[in-house]
Amino acid sequence: MATDPLTAIAALADPARRELYRLLEAGDRPLGRDELAEATGLPRATVAFHLEKLVDAGVLVAEFAHRGDRRGPGSGRPAKFYALAQDELSATVPPRRYDLAAELLATAVERADASGRPVRECLLAVAAEQGEASGDPARPLADTLGDLGYDPVDDDAGGYLLANCPFHRLASRHTDLICSANVAFAGALSEASADHRPVWLEPLAGGCCVRVGPEAGEAEAAG
Repeated sequence: MATDPLTAIAALADPARRELYRLLEAGDRPLGRDELAEATGLPRATVAFHLEKLVDAGVLVAEFAHRGDRRGPGSGRPAKFYALAQDELSATVPPRRYDLAAELLATAVERADASGRPVRECLLAVAAEQGEASGDPARPLADTLGDLGYDPVDDDAGGYLLANCPFHRLASRHTDLICSANVAFAGALSEASADHRPVWLEPLAGGCCVRVGPEAGEAEAAG
């Protein structure tokens, strides 16, 4: 399950947890409870408690390993070591995905430079490729759209209105370009999902420019 950014950041509200996070961020290897207790001056039990809370929130990952060269019988029990689950954390309310937009745009510019094709053409191709890669044939489309911040809402006709635009600020300033890429991304995402649905451009006031229709069977039944 994907980490909820707000939950992860809320877990760092405690000063002790922020200090543990910074120590792990600055290190070049996973660290154990004893090392972190020594570095912070906190009791080992307190450090263990905060580390497990950060693991539960998806901020850290933990693994058991032996420190040093000894292995096998006589090497003792493996210790628990902690590392960052990801190299940075950010959250917005409502959810935005400007990191995804930047990746699509940068890749499109690189492809345009290398191929001589127009940047817009490359952007639509890159958006479709990323949408296909982001789709999950084992999951309903609405679940994946929700994870990406689109906030799908049932339209009572078998389709979805997308109540949130993950690229809101960019779309409001560069509407035609960003919305075209958004439709290409969402359309390919739908193609790769468990319940393929038609996707088209239909701006929603206060929401997203992408509209998701019903599955083919639902559309025929409604007709």
